[in-house]
Amino acid sequence: MIDLLPFLIRSACAAALCSALAATPAAAADTRYPATSKRPVSDTYHGVTVVEDYRWLEEDANAEVKRWAAEQNAATRRYLDSIAQRPAIAVRVAELLRSAPVQHYDFEYRKQLFAMKNQPPKNQPLLVVLPPSADAGSERVILDPNELDGGKGGTTIDFYKPSYDGRYVAVSLSENGSEQGTAYVYETASGKRLPDVVAGVNYPTAGGSVEWAADGRGFYYTRYPQGNERPAEDSHFYQQVYFHELGTPASGDHYVFGKELPRIAEIALQGSHDGRLLLAEVRNGDGGEVAYHLRDANDTWTQIAGFDDGVKQVAFGDDGNLYAMSVKDAPLGRIIAIPLATPTLAHARVVVPETRIVAERVMPTRSRLYVSYRAGGPSLVRMFSFRGKPLGEMPAEAVSDTEIVVRLDGDDVLVRSVSYVTPRTVYFYHAPTNKLARTDLNGGYPFDMKDAVVRREYAVSKDGTRVPVNIVARKGVRRDGSNPTLLYGYGGYGVSMTPYFSTMLRLWLDYGGVYAVANVRGGGEFGEPWHLAGNLTKKQNVFDDFAASLQMLIDRGYTRQDKVAIMGGSNGGLTMGATLTQHPQMMRAVVSQVGIYDALRWETQDNGEFNVTEFGSVKDPAQFRALYAYSPLANVNDGTPYPAVLLTAGDNDGRVAPYESRKMAARLQAASSSDRPILLRTEAAAGHGIGTALSTRIEELADTYAFLVDQLDMNIVPPRKH
Repeated sequence: MIDLLPFLIRSACAAALCSALAATPAAAADTRYPATSKRPVSDTYHGVTVVEDYRWLEEDANAEVKRWAAEQNAATRRYLDSIAQRPAIAVRVAELLRSAPVQHYDFEYRKQLFAMKNQPPKNQPLLVVLPPSADAGSERVILDPNELDGGKGGTTIDFYKPSYDGRYVAVSLSENGSEQGTAYVYETASGKRLPDVVAGVNYPTAGGSVEWAADGRGFYYTRYPQGNERPAEDSHFYQQVYFHELGTPASGDHYVFGKELPRIAEIALQGSHDGRLLLAEVRNGDGGEVAYHLRDANDTWTQIAGFDDGVKQVAFGDDGNLYAMSVKDAPLGRIIAIPLATPTLAHARVVVPETRIVAERVMPTRSRLYVSYRAGGPSLVRMFSFRGKPLGEMPAEAVSDTEIVVRLDGDDVLVRSVSYVTPRTVYFYHAPTNKLARTDLNGGYPFDMKDAVVRREYAVSKDGTRVPVNIVARKGVRRDGSNPTLLYGYGGYGVSMTPYFSTMLRLWLDYGGVYAVANVRGGGEFGEPWHLAGNLTKKQNVFDDFAASLQMLIDRGYTRQDKVAIMGGSNGGLTMGATLTQHPQMMRAVVSQVGIYDALRWETQDNGEFNVTEFGSVKDPAQFRALYAYSPLANVNDGTPYPAVLLTAGDNDGRVAPYESRKMAARLQAASSSDRPILLRTEAAAGHGIGTALSTRIEELADTYAFLVDQLDMNIVPPRKH
């Protein structure tokens, strides 16, 4: 699951539109929106009958549904285009995003340094190769996907993997945000594409992965069922590993691993440094259960750890060991060594014991371990010898996120650091001299954030749990309740809301806004216990944490109910939907992007089944009760004065079906007794957000921030000298 960055009509709107948007009696048809018929469907779960009126909107290919969605888009367009400030906001958003600096990320080091390169105003990132020194001035472009579809910007790189000698790169490409990836092979030196084409290596349900054979004769890849191998309903399940030999047709590729895995297995491949060994990380859906299987040089597979063994991450060391982060008997994580000679947990030893903060990942180099720790959202990196001797800590800004992004030669690494007010910066760390040097892999923004300050406050949730909230505002902000405030939240899968730098934060501050991020349960900010306290039947804790964070902002004078908005996407969209239905009076506006709203039918979607280990299933009585209690769609109440809502969806979304947003929009439009808008915006050339063209993102963001500025009655604030 990935996320993304997120009618009281003013005098600027036309008189006819103002009249159409006037409040109407709850029982009357609301002329602001397209007519939506109710066609009740009943389901019975464990003796409870649930009636749903908008099941018919699930039919993506139905002409009536397409027409309805188009009419919703048109109504949304009329509202958004009537906002007096939208043209200026659109210009500013385009200026900020198109003038953003070059950024390199997703590094791989194999003889040479490979990286993805975001280069605005290009619509899609490029694949480049650099020397080991990370000198951006000497880089070469291997593949520019912007040239593949006539400059439309609809083709994106899902992932890539270089061969061990750096001669070739396998690349998964997909179109229009679909994440339906096909693998191609490119020659590093020339950028020439080889004839090899391998379809079905990536899909939104289980993702995809590639790893090369040591001799470069071909590569291992994740493969979904093809042809008549399985029934059509299984086409996005039962991921397995196959091997493709260069120069041969994909139809002759042979099976390697995975037939014994669960239907919802998600496989990621990793090779040893010499390529002789292959490690398969296998996730049992998205709930956090992980197993590891090792293939040796004799093609023999050994299970190193099972789903119940608490191993969360594994990496190859240079000293004959695998190094892993394990939460078994150590809820906040510890680092263990597993000998490759006898690769089972029975032979593992503890190298770095559990501490008071969360151990997340370990990266072995030639003679040391780099261990990443999470401290409630911000992170840091500590270094150890292979025997666990402390070797120091990477310097880091307060309330920032620091990560080792790639291993280079010896013990040298590239380090990435970012905060809410400091842009993403990549450093070269030279281990022998213990020096950190800034690289030129990230350019400078045409603005700074020197007028901003970051505060870390704590809300108290319903059960007494303290929840961190990061607050970004201009210096000297008054706590008189007058500040337009945007609170962002997620809360799921053990994914931490880490500090990040956003150009849209500059826009928000310039309009006098306060921005806040809640580190609610369900994430990984305080380790696996924090995650487990917000999944399955405990999911309500996520929504209680978010509501408490919102209340804290009000109680401490940052804002008030009619000046605050909330925003989240995907699983965060579920958090928005639950907060909206449980506390409709607490906020003025809601932006919910590609969200989940029908918790009772979520598992009927392909990707929803992968999420049963995170959310639960209606087949289980206790889990059904929890799902029904918070399901946003099931808990919309007629006659409730709901806040303004903007729901966004993508036609090509394989992670969360766009009909989730259609059904929620229809239900809210029919139920709300307020005169605030319930808007649905569906993007035809996008999916869940991954791979969306820059030009499309600019339009989406312009609409989002125009909506927020309008609803919170915001105006541009003259900049101060800083």
